[in-house]
Amino acid sequence: MSELSIMTLADLATPMAVRVAATLGLAEHAGVAGATAEHLAAATGTPPRVLRRLLDHLVTAGVFAFDPESARYRPTALGAQLGDDGVKRLLDITCAGGRAELAFTDLLETITTGEPAYPRRYGRGFWADLDADPKLRSSFDAQMNWRFREQAPLIARDFDWSRFPHIVDVGGGDGPLLREILHAHPGVRGTLLDLAPTAAAAAERFAADGLGDRVSTVAGSFFDPLPAGADAYLLSDIVHNWDDDHARTILTGCRRAAAPDATVVLIEPVRGHGAHTGIDLFMLMCFGGEERTLDELIELCTECGLVFRGAMPVTAGRLALEFGVESSCP
Repeated sequence: MSELSIMTLADLATPMAVRVAATLGLAEHAGVAGATAEHLAAATGTPPRVLRRLLDHLVTAGVFAFDPESARYRPTALGAQLGDDGVKRLLDITCAGGRAELAFTDLLETITTGEPAYPRRYGRGFWADLDADPKLRSSFDAQMNWRFREQAPLIARDFDWSRFPHIVDVGGGDGPLLREILHAHPGVRGTLLDLAPTAAAAAERFAADGLGDRVSTVAGSFFDPLPAGADAYLLSDIVHNWDDDHARTILTGCRRAAAPDATVVLIEPVRGHGAHTGIDLFMLMCFGGEERTLDELIELCTECGLVFRGAMPVTAGRLALEFGVESSCP
């Protein structure tokens, strides 16, 4: 077996070629029968001679295959993954996920200053970018739904949400997890809080699912006062998006809104329990956030007046951390 070259690890041609292929929809345009470079160029509005060079590299990478007799390029089994909606959103550089990863080109600035690279590349932070561009916002919400399509039912089933008559899903997107919780636990009511466009999309989804009488949506930020008096406050994949100062603000807001005997539940990737080093570096580069260890999360929450009750795995990559509210805190 040949030794792995550092240049292989550092190659940018292949990952960028794959991302451009996803952005142009080459796998979809080619279909299972394949298509010529000229056909694909016409479908994507690109120069045929230039596109052929991209396709040839994708053949070298094993993403496409080329048939000399028909001059057709067709996606391989590997390349067919580009047609999956979720994969496409993560790679398409006009969508939130694919656009964010391009900021890795400014990683040096992040490492030397500690500041996220995303604002340096795009002139504003990731969340401000979503607020300014409806396509980015909708692609991000769809990306979160795709990522939780298998995990949300497991989280709803394997954690005992039935203990909480009223759950506030803080920053819950357009409702993928709360929807599953309500379906799995008929005695539970829910409130979902997110920014206005996403909260509106959540309300439509809940109504379409026949859940409108058990759930309400609130348009707002989790940096503002939260709906008060609920039995549980759910933060799913929220804390790791933020540095410690912002995370404390969010957690303290949950504690202040909670009833005296309420619970705060964090669903998080945790270092050593499913959060790998690559995603940790992404969180730093994109948001200034981080994947924390279990001890770091407990310490952070304890600083905010929350009392650790326990943690359990709810999926292969996430833990549920449960905290009580310390009534003596202001």
